[in-house]
Amino acid sequence: METSQRRRERTDGPLRSTLVAIGLTVFGVLVAPNFTTLPAFLLDPALIRSPTEASITARTALLSLNFVGIALAGAIYLAVTDRGWSYVDLRVPTKRGWLYAIAGVVGILVFYFIVAVVVSMLSLPSAENDVMTYIGDDPTMVLIMIGIVFFFNAPAEEFLFRNVVQKRLYEAFSRTQAIVIASVIFALVHFVSYAVLSDSLLATMVPIATVFGGGLIFGYLYAKSENLLVPILSHAVYNGFQFGLIYIVLVYDVEGAEPTAEAFVDLVATVATLPPAL
Repeated sequence: METSQRRRERTDGPLRSTLVAIGLTVFGVLVAPNFTTLPAFLLDPALIRSPTEASITARTALLSLNFVGIALAGAIYLAVTDRGWSYVDLRVPTKRGWLYAIAGVVGILVFYFIVAVVVSMLSLPSAENDVMTYIGDDPTMVLIMIGIVFFFNAPAEEFLFRNVVQKRLYEAFSRTQAIVIASVIFALVHFVSYAVLSDSLLATMVPIATVFGGGLIFGYLYAKSENLLVPILSHAVYNGFQFGLIYIVLVYDVEGAEPTAEAFVDLVATVATLPPAL
């Protein structure tokens, strides 16, 4: 499989590869999920009018099926282009792979805490992730979202954006260039969803920048390990950690804690409100 992969690299033009990557991203994020999530809307039309008032079953189905659509886009591309499932770099990690996965978790947590410190110190606005419109202030949905992250979100997004989009870019670019381009595309495709819920351009760009940084880290992990499971594990653990913080903030009223812990409380609250790497 590795030999076949090497033969595929640098066999296409930069413009065509970039356009294919953009097309895959648009189809995977903006088109396919509109079809796969239809059963959830039929199950509970309240998802359209007032998402947080819809049943937990319907909201769980919607969030899960959204990521099914993302994975489906990648699967369709592999089938149409005759790449097949042999193109998927999924296997049990080696010792080196596990070390990359652990390093990835540490790296992404450090990155997001740095972003949280900067956002808190400069009092920067940050648009809310549209996923939160379905979760609201419901601790049960937050816990369900942790499960969705591990079984749907991380596997689907890493499959499409790393194993399909990034790997497809290898055919025209160096691995470093492919990581950057895939991360830029991934971040920009989220611009509209954040802008709709944002009060300003700055509030939109803060989460866009964090999503881009997360993409770089996950892309690097995939390029170095050549194993899809490595970025999936790092992505899932990070997002699970962040939703865990959201749960703590909601259930234990962290923002109302004693003033002596104000700095730590503010930091936890800021990290919890930063957009997950979804």
